[in-house]
Amino acid sequence: MSPVAVDGLDLTVPEGGVFGFLGPNGSGKTTTIRCVLGLALPTKGVIRLFGESVAEGLREAVQRTGAIVETPALFPTMTARENLRLLAAVDRIGPGRVDEVLAIVGLADRAGDLVKHYSLGMKQRLGLAAALLKDPDLLMLDEPANGLDPAGMREVRQLLRQLADDGRTVFVSSHVLAEIESTCDRVAVLAKGRLVTHGRVLAAAGQWVTELRPDRFSLEDVFLELTSTADVSEAQLEQVVA
Repeated sequence: MSPVAVDGLDLTVPEGGVFGFLGPNGSGKTTTIRCVLGLALPTKGVIRLFGESVAEGLREAVQRTGAIVETPALFPTMTARENLRLLAAVDRIGPGRVDEVLAIVGLADRAGDLVKHYSLGMKQRLGLAAALLKDPDLLMLDEPANGLDPAGMREVRQLLRQLADDGRTVFVSSHVLAEIESTCDRVAVLAKGRLVTHGRVLAAAGQWVTELRPDRFSLEDVFLELTSTADVSEAQLEQVVA
């Protein structure tokens, strides 16, 4: 029997805010995102974007969605502005929008620099700018803080919160607990291709806790417990708080 990358995932992402998709490396996060975006085909099940089946309405849904899947694809010997104008031309987006998104991600002053001279954090922000070109309602970001130093992680974190506060839905895949805790409003935990728990993230008594279970374990406790064993027991699944 062939291994299953994602097994019976049943998840609803509410509109607005930052939604964290948390799981260890290899848990199926990127595969899920690729299926949602039509880059991979699930063997069964139904995926819906904006209430419509991806199988039938992918073209319309993609127009309302911006995404970074793994590392942003950029031309290092072109400037940031040139990279974005090339991408914008594909979707018939005017140059004015390029300048707008560069300003949103804080790169307006460096738009004329070659991308090969950018720091990793700046490249991540440029990738976000590319994802914002269509002024999407939904952003799907796969490990947006991957490989960044603390300053770069803070830059990306602040930007994601800003985008959510502007009314967008930001879906963030990550294996970094601290980033999920400090950025997200809701979180789902994936382990070995299965959804093991989900709920809201709350700030209380000076530390982050989660409404994932009645006894309010910390997000770290829940994550380590539910992802440390080979199989997730039915007792653990019954402790999920909807």
